[in-house]
Amino acid sequence: MKRAICTGAGLLVLATGPASAHHSFSMFDGGREVTVAGTVKEFQWTNPHTWLQVTVPGPNGEVVEWSFEGGSPGILSRNNWKRTSVKVGDKVTVTFHPLKNGDPGGSFVEVKTSDGKTYYYHG
Repeated sequence: MKRAICTGAGLLVLATGPASAHHSFSMFDGGREVTVAGTVKEFQWTNPHTWLQVTVPGPNGEVVEWSFEGGSPGILSRNNWKRTSVKVGDKVTVTFHPLKNGDPGGSFVEVKTSDGKTYYYHG
């Protein structure tokens, strides 16, 4: 009986562990979309979320690094993304839901490349 209870408790922990570790997208303003243009610094095709770093010229000529969170590689793959869709040095235009705190970043909605391709993220 003890073994069944311990096994059941262990399975419950395993089943709820990953779900409780997943964070929400509440830090982004889902009611607004903003667009910036810049150069890809890095594209991280990783689980649980992809990340896109883009350097963008600021108003005073300084370069500002923007960080955009996307869905998992699996979700992006279903939306026609590949690991190589954007590469370091590519010129891109990113439309995104901005961070509520005003920092340079957000959750990307679409990425347009200089060759005219548009990649969407529909979660």
